[in-house]
Amino acid sequence: MNKMLRWLCLSCLSLLATVPALGAEELPAVSHDGLELRKGKVAKVVYVRPDVDFSRYQRIAILEPAVAFRKDWKRDQERSGKRIAQEKMDEIRAGLAAEFMKIFTDELQNKGGYEIVTTGGDDVLVLRPAIIDLDITAPDTMTAGRGYTLSESAGAMTLYLELFDSVTSQILARAIDRETSRGMGRIQWQNSVTNKAEADRILRRWASALRAALDEVHRKNQAQ
Repeated sequence: MNKMLRWLCLSCLSLLATVPALGAEELPAVSHDGLELRKGKVAKVVYVRPDVDFSRYQRIAILEPAVAFRKDWKRDQERSGKRIAQEKMDEIRAGLAAEFMKIFTDELQNKGGYEIVTTGGDDVLVLRPAIIDLDITAPDTMTAGRGYTLSESAGAMTLYLELFDSVTSQILARAIDRETSRGMGRIQWQNSVTNKAEADRILRRWASALRAALDEVHRKNQAQ
């Protein structure tokens, strides 16, 4: 991975504090870095640089996502009787980051035909993702007899994704979306298996939406 990609990865955590807590109707029409607010088909908040031509990008570099739990998640879990070790939280972060890389690579490269690379180039689009406000209902713990939790939802998480030009490092787009696992109004037992299944479903939805957006841009360019 070249210096630009390493720099983007290291600086990702510094951007977590910039995620807006406002509703879409309260967001500025133009962001502080010159991106325009657009109506997203999947993501709740989408900003795009005016006149950017995404059809020029044929290859994609995906930075490993930063993963952050919801504020006070550990405290709330322990108040409910679960003992959460730091090692377990680190394991969850690493596992979710690995699932993100696997699912986005599969969706973009195997299904979309966009080569996934680790170096920059004129046709390389850089994805800098972060998963924040991670809220897991029933993490596996070492507590005897507490492997399941009765709940309507396995949890929720927010995607914060930025797209960059790999040569200039100019930001081209930003998307923010929060997803909650499907409880369907039913109380059910939640465990690590249901957690992973719901996380994979949410990640696949995000990856599929990005692939569809890139495909649409390339189709429009070919039709012109």
